[in-house]
Amino acid sequence: MRWTVHIEGGPRRVNHAAVCIGDKIFSFGGYCSTEEYKDWEPIPIHVLDTNTLRWSPVYYRKTHVMPFQRYGHTTVPYGDKIYMWGGRNNAVACDKLFCFDTKQLEWSMPPVSGTMPIAKDGHSACVIGNKMYIFGGFEYLTDQYSQEVHCLDLDTLQWTFIDVHGSPPSQRDFHTAVPIGDRMYVFGGRGDLNSPYNSQEEVYCPQVFYLDTLKNEWVVANPQGTWPEGRRSHSAWYHDGYMYIFGGFNGNTKTHFNDLYRYSINGNYWQYINVGGVKPCQRRRQACLPYNNKLYLFGGTSPCPHVSGRPVENPEAADDPERLIDNSDLHILDYSPTLKTLCILKVLEHNLDQTYLPRDVMIDIWTMTLPNRISRPVNQAG
Repeated sequence: MRWTVHIEGGPRRVNHAAVCIGDKIFSFGGYCSTEEYKDWEPIPIHVLDTNTLRWSPVYYRKTHVMPFQRYGHTTVPYGDKIYMWGGRNNAVACDKLFCFDTKQLEWSMPPVSGTMPIAKDGHSACVIGNKMYIFGGFEYLTDQYSQEVHCLDLDTLQWTFIDVHGSPPSQRDFHTAVPIGDRMYVFGGRGDLNSPYNSQEEVYCPQVFYLDTLKNEWVVANPQGTWPEGRRSHSAWYHDGYMYIFGGFNGNTKTHFNDLYRYSINGNYWQYINVGGVKPCQRRRQACLPYNNKLYLFGGTSPCPHVSGRPVENPEAADDPERLIDNSDLHILDYSPTLKTLCILKVLEHNLDQTYLPRDVMIDIWTMTLPNRISRPVNQAG
């Protein structure tokens, strides 16, 4: 396992949502603090080709159904379609369901029935079978954190409020939920000492919970091993028997993370993973998508100058956790790098002569190192 790729110049996005369909990764919305945010503009979409590592904007059809740009929303894949729910702009939160057809490049707003969740952001969404499960989030109508579970049947488009029992996670937002078999595993997130109310006294739970969707029962995992510190706005994914988490932020300690942990589903234990290569800098609100034995990480916001040498106008503020820099980078975590990839990394590390390398090797080097051109460096962004 090794971090093998670090490329700048992709979409500079924070609090976006992304899914993988085939060999393409679609990224929806989010914000960038150096750009003027227009609440009612149609949501932007970018797509990453995982073969060439090139980003490009998606020019979808302009119709009367185009969701406004947003952050804190969720997206899930189902066949060739992507379902987006929730999120907010600077004015309102949204409770409408939107569907993006990746073949037709067109949005629709399918009619739904049943008991819909209240508009929120910072919730989680994942697909188990033919159902999308929504958990938690922050409800702006009530100014409260949520611990409710709703599911949407993606075939009938009927919403159902799930009356769960057991030991549920406390009310929270910006946690993660990972589907594994018939279970939804929840970790992290931000709650409040006086939950569900928002009293600005944040709490960060480090426990692992899972929802057994066959029994509609919450279970506290209480794992062994070294637990990661409680956090929000991190990323989580499943690979080969483990739930991995990366990054995030703890508002009480003002700490951003770039650590990597994995939780054994069968062994019920946490393990810290020290991975070689150039790892991503500390960040929160990034996106992480597993595909083809690799993990693609991009975007988010960081408290530190990036390794690309972004300027710091006030050096004394460089360590201020509230001073954030939005990222346009792409990192790849390769679970089983080939000998060819490892050799290329040595060529790059030691700046070896590439004159007589075969063309296929040179193409791989260009793919792994050539910056994208979606975003300009921060000091040129105006």
